Amino acid sequence: MEWGWYKVTEIQIIWLALIQGITEFLPVSSSGHLIIFSKFSSFADQGQAMDVALHIGSIIAVILYFSKTLWEIAQGLWKCRFMPNFKNEGCQLFYLLLIATLPAVFCGAMLKYFGTEWLRNTKIIGWNILCYGILLWIIDSLSLTVRKIKNLEIKDALLIGLAQCLALIPGTSRSGVTITMGRFLGMERREAAKLSMLLSIPTILAAGLLAGYQLWKEDNIQQIADAISGVGYSFVFSLMAIFLLMKWLKKWNFLPFVIYRTLLGTALLLDAYGIYDIKLLFL
Repeated sequence: MEWGWYKVTEIQIIWLALIQGITEFLPVSSSGHLIIFSKFSSFADQGQAMDVALHIGSIIAVILYFSKTLWEIAQGLWKCRFMPNFKNEGCQLFYLLLIATLPAVFCGAMLKYFGTEWLRNTKIIGWNILCYGILLWIIDSLSLTVRKIKNLEIKDALLIGLAQCLALIPGTSRSGVTITMGRFLGMERREAAKLSMLLSIPTILAAGLLAGYQLWKEDNIQQIADAISGVGYSFVFSLMAIFLLMKWLKKWNFLPFVIYRTLLGTALLLDAYGIYDIKLLFL
């Protein structure tokens, strides 16, 4: 069942939250890592509902870290009476985020209708981790670093939103593909990462509301307790990852993440095609 919630243990929730917290905002694919963990560990697949709960913890961390920016957005909207006004930075940022979110909402609804379980396999994840990692390296190496969020236009937001749709396929990395498009458009690395994190708020909140509604319908106290634990642990690890990434990007580029994705993607593909059993790495 696509939105099923499977029995999980406390130690499994902690491991999942650690993986989610570290990988959500790094351009390495958090959803891909969560699926990989369930496939190559002794734990059962936690299901998409738990995945969403872990993502909610990450969103709370983003809201806290960028609380000043979100307050500026609120002030800007109030000053422009909620009407589009790209001369007001807060108002401009709100509408840029809105425009960039709409394509993912539409594509997410389509995938929900047709089902997504078939996407949760090692071959798809391996190819996406590998190929989109290489693409990030190429674009990050060749692109200019001159634009800030305030320099973006409607067409830029739409392109970033279309790129975000690709992240609905596990292994792509929502942060990775939006940062890649941001760098392609000439954005500074920290600015591209900031926009990517802010974009995660409406996208993941929508998925969180859907998962919360599913929990409410099932009325299972244990599932709710598991969800709360997942949110709490994920929040702590995610906040740490945000601080580290933003500090790293003050001086360095995305090359370490590209190298990691290349190694991981290659290992997953070797395993998926029966060339090498990845579980032997842990023996």
